[in-house]
Amino acid sequence: MAGGGTTIEYTPTWVVGGVCSVIVVISLTVERLLHKLGKLLKKKNQRNLYEALQKIKEELMLLGFISLLLTVCQGFISKICIPKKLAKTWLPCRENQRTKLHPIHGIKKDDLEFLSNPSFHFHPRVGRHLLASESGEYYCKKQGKVPLLSETALHHLHIFIFVLAVSHVTFCALTVIFGGAKIHQWRKWEESIIEELQASENPVLERKLTNVREHDFVKNRFLGVGKRHAIIGWMQAFCKQFFVSVNKADYTTLRHGFVMNHCRTNPKFNFHNYVTRAFEADFKKVVGISWHLWVIVVIFLLANVQDLHAYFWISFVPLILLICVGTKLQHILTQLAQDVAEKHMAVEGDLVVKPSDDHFWLHKPKLVLTLIHIILFQNSFELAVFFWILVQYGFHSCIMGSVEYIIPRLVIGVFVHVLCSYSILPLYAIVVQMGSKFKKAIFKENIQEGLIHWAKKARKNIERRNRLDGHLSRSSSLASMLSRSYSSTFSSFRKPSN
Repeated sequence: MAGGGTTIEYTPTWVVGGVCSVIVVISLTVERLLHKLGKLLKKKNQRNLYEALQKIKEELMLLGFISLLLTVCQGFISKICIPKKLAKTWLPCRENQRTKLHPIHGIKKDDLEFLSNPSFHFHPRVGRHLLASESGEYYCKKQGKVPLLSETALHHLHIFIFVLAVSHVTFCALTVIFGGAKIHQWRKWEESIIEELQASENPVLERKLTNVREHDFVKNRFLGVGKRHAIIGWMQAFCKQFFVSVNKADYTTLRHGFVMNHCRTNPKFNFHNYVTRAFEADFKKVVGISWHLWVIVVIFLLANVQDLHAYFWISFVPLILLICVGTKLQHILTQLAQDVAEKHMAVEGDLVVKPSDDHFWLHKPKLVLTLIHIILFQNSFELAVFFWILVQYGFHSCIMGSVEYIIPRLVIGVFVHVLCSYSILPLYAIVVQMGSKFKKAIFKENIQEGLIHWAKKARKNIERRNRLDGHLSRSSSLASMLSRSYSSTFSSFRKPSN
């Protein structure tokens, strides 16, 4: 063994067995807890949450594969050598900020050079991992170069990826749980609306006449017509996202608009259950880490160059995006109120707004969910980086930065998660239903499965029919060709010779 240290051959069996037992017990405990949680969700017909749990398992499997890949390849990567001059470019810390002590275990540099000597095989002050990490350095040192990435740095990167994945899943879960709790409070509004609808079925009652501009939904949002009022409307939308994002008037109006446009024949449609199912379906998309998010991680790691304070400036990205999303969602409500206020002074019955994709960016309501996904991931990245550096290198490490940059990052991170949980996510859950189309969550899970099965079966029947029609058309074409050939041949035989 290149780096020295005690191998399995000379390690007590009780140590090996004990460590393996602890690791296996912890792994099996986590696996069984996830399995029981999945069974509980299926028992309660929480299909969307169950699929989100499966997504989390996929992320954990990907994390395990990355961990295995780094472990297997760390020796090979540490022996890829590069010139010393190239290794001193784009550093997170200045060369003169290196401490006299090595960042791992407080080992002095002189001791580290002694340990990297090939004649040295074991030292009681140092663990196996550190010794192994010097083998690549000594290999490159003989060539007058340095390793592309030492095994120690690879180990730290390994820990960072683990912390990032766990932080993202945890913070997304907490954010969605708090947002779901806020949405759950709307149930009482839904129940009161259905009770009012049941009471209004009395034929003696006359239909009411609604003054549009005195309606609470319009009165709080419609400011007038013109460019000046449009600017004020955007400013009002910006401010509203920081307070009560959805009130009863908003919920009642949006519910009625959705029902009248998508299920007019069922005024007692449970809009709250639909919003909850759609919100849970979106959760499984938010909790995952897609390839473009990993690209963002690589870009952020590249940007962490000395004196740029990149992580400080990056922390403003999720905050700015979240404020833009919240302002846009509130402004969609303003647009809905403006559209109906400009067309009507009074309407018979309840106020009806017109859902449309035109109110959303690029006419795509799904784009809002993509932005929220990026916001949550970037914010999780910021917090994960902070905790990783704090545990791995300490609070006063040069890579951490000075206090005046650390405190704002933490405040922004907490603020983004709180605002997203209690304001933006509930607002998104209801406003995104104001698109031109409804989501499949409008049907219950068993009906969704039935429709999907029916659609697949119908598609197969159409494909089979098309293949059969193509075969019949080719057969008829061949028969007609043979018929014409036979007719021409027969006529040539019948033709009298001169």
